Amino acid sequence: MQKSRARRVGALIVGLSLLAAACGDDEEESTATEAPAAETTEAPAAETTEAPAAETTEAPAAETTEAPAAGGGELEGMKGTTPKGADVTDWIPAVSDFWVEQGNDPLEDFNYAAEAYDAAIVIALAVEMAGTDGSAHAGEIVGITGVGEKCTTFVDCLAIIKAGGDPDYDGISGPHDFNGNGEPLKGSYAVLTFGADNRLTADETLVEAESPASSIVDLVPVGVEREGDGILKIGSIMPETGSLAFLGAPEFAGLEFAIAEINAAGGVLGNPVEYSKGDSGDTSTDTATVTATRLLGEGVDAMVGPASSGVALTIIDQVTAAGVTLFSPANTSPALSTYDDKGLYFRNAPPDGLQGAIVANLVLEDGAASAYILNLDDSYGNGIAAVVAAVLEESGVTVLGQKAYDPTAASFDAEVDEIVAADPDAIILISFDEGSRILRTAVEKGIGPTVKAYYGTDGNMGNALGENFDAGK
Repeated sequence: MQKSRARRVGALIVGLSLLAAACGDDEEESTATEAPAAETTEAPAAETTEAPAAETTEAPAAETTEAPAAGGGELEGMKGTTPKGADVTDWIPAVSDFWVEQGNDPLEDFNYAAEAYDAAIVIALAVEMAGTDGSAHAGEIVGITGVGEKCTTFVDCLAIIKAGGDPDYDGISGPHDFNGNGEPLKGSYAVLTFGADNRLTADETLVEAESPASSIVDLVPVGVEREGDGILKIGSIMPETGSLAFLGAPEFAGLEFAIAEINAAGGVLGNPVEYSKGDSGDTSTDTATVTATRLLGEGVDAMVGPASSGVALTIIDQVTAAGVTLFSPANTSPALSTYDDKGLYFRNAPPDGLQGAIVANLVLEDGAASAYILNLDDSYGNGIAAVVAAVLEESGVTVLGQKAYDPTAASFDAEVDEIVAADPDAIILISFDEGSRILRTAVEKGIGPTVKAYYGTDGNMGNALGENFDAGK
């Protein structure tokens, strides 16, 4: 279990107005940091800066650099972010035990397990609030997460509904507080670090951020009518295979744990919740489309997933046109913030603008004067990269390069050679599981995480990265 300590973001965070243009167990004293407009972005005050000694950010002469052997701590010092609620560590043993009791291998990572759990709870409460599992329940989802009587469990929130009240669900993954477009206005992130065993250390810092008031929009009405049958059926469309497969097990665990708890409490509308499992694959296959078609044929009322924003964009029209709710625990692309989703798409992972600004803030706190950004070429990678670059440049850090790469490439030698030539203080890697091959190439070329300061995001900050790296994958 990881220890956590909460802190305030040191730098002012870039506002969501920039996103539209770019779119492309210690102390808990955190306060939410509001994101001002992009032009007001500043470097953190000197007293919040925790810069490492200068000599740790400079590459030694090439002729003296040797790549360490596999498993020898080559990733040590790499840090990055993943969305995480402040109380998730207290919840992990329960979901872990449940998952193993179902006959599965123990969980190695817990990324988005809490978000998947909360997605099912919110959907179930919305159906109870609406009195139907038809499409009209989607119109209650934002309200379930917003103004009302605070509650933190399905049972307590359900009691409020039964008494004629309005629940405000604060979940395992955070307070939610959805905007009118169905995404959270606040984000809580864990800052993680790889240790000498190429695995995440037990220590972490929690950072909170908040979107500016100017980003608040009205509730998007449900645009498709679909009748319900009184039985809530949830389908999962999450990565069993593909470049984000390491996220699959924790997401399935969280979702299935929630459904088990809901049914143990009497179900929804007086009936047990039914469940159908499905794989989303990634954007290199049509797995998600095949799964979505099957789930729609089975009559699901809501789908939880997918993890990939790119995959979501391939199925969102198909799912919402059928009047079915699509609720992702992990989508973060800004492209989905203004998508015409007919009021049926939701996500409880904060949009990339908040994460990108926090990653940039880590670079600023560590005192880098220059940086290079390497990201996979999709809506996720390009979206975060644009925000990181903007915040760094506004704060006086020179961005020596920003390279979008093909994640299916056979080799990343050319990309790493460009980084070697640029010789930045900091390297921001926005990747999925191909990140292990990029890092292996960087280590071989003498510019790995023990030589330069590396920063990652939720797509790669998991123990699966270290496992793949050690295995040469």
